[in-house]
Order: sequence, then structure tokens, then C-alpha cells
Amino acid sequence: MADDSKNAFDRIGAGGTPGGLGEFFIGLAFTVAGAYWLTQQVEVTSGVWSIYGYNSFGLSLIPFLLGMVILFANGKSFWGHTLIFIGAVIIFIGIIMNLRIYFQPTSLFNTLLMLGLLAAGIGLVIKSLQPRRRGALPPQDR
Repeated sequence: MADDSKNAFDRIGAGGTPGGLGEFFIGLAFTVAGAYWLTQQVEVTSGVWSIYGYNSFGLSLIPFLLGMVILFANGKSFWGHTLIFIGAVIIFIGIIMNLRIYFQPTSLFNTLLMLGLLAAGIGLVIKSLQPRRRGALPPQDR
């Protein structure tokens, strides 16, 4: 029984494993820094909602507005809730589909640094969550 309590105190690392808590926070810092730097280089704009050359944003509002009319008439209406949900999904998908995402010009060094920080951080976080014995050396590649 005393051995079980000793094992419980050994599990104070990242993710409840005896892994490296320091590696986890360093990896998290690398990941956050790389992701922040990468997202600062991305420009997002939106375009016009169109179907066959015609503006179609108004068409996407029809199910949403119809659902609102039905819900104001009967607050427990299944069809009112369904139409509002479908309308909201259509509006959300329309917004996502009309986004234009551009990577701003930057040097190769900055791009490699951003992606390297992101990859190294994710790798360190994953490594820190794996259990290992205290005092044991990591396995050698053969």
C-alpha cells in the first residue's frame, strides 16, 4: 500500500505521467510563439457571395428568417428550430467559403523559423506527455 502512494507522488509530470514538465512548458511556449508568428503573416479578406454572378447573401437568410417567424408564432416549433439551425449553418458555411487567405511575403529564414518553432514545440509537447522512468536514459536508435 505504501508503494502505491509513492507511485502516485511520482506522477506529477505533464499529463499525469512522470514525464518532463519543463519540456511541456518549453514546447508549449515554442508552439504558441510559432503559431502566433505564423498567423501574423496571414492576411484574411472576404469576397462577394455570388451564385452564377448574382449576389446570393439574401438567399442564405431566407431559411433563418423563416425560422424566426415560425418561432415567434410558436416558440416550441420543431420546424422553426430546424430552419434557424439550417440558416445559421448556411450563413457560417457561406462566410467560410468566401474567405480569401493570403500568406504575406516574408523571407525564407522567417518562414523556416516560424514553421520550425511550431514543429519543435509540438514535438516537445508530445514527448513530454510520454511516460518514462526517473533516472532512465531515453532509448537509443539502433
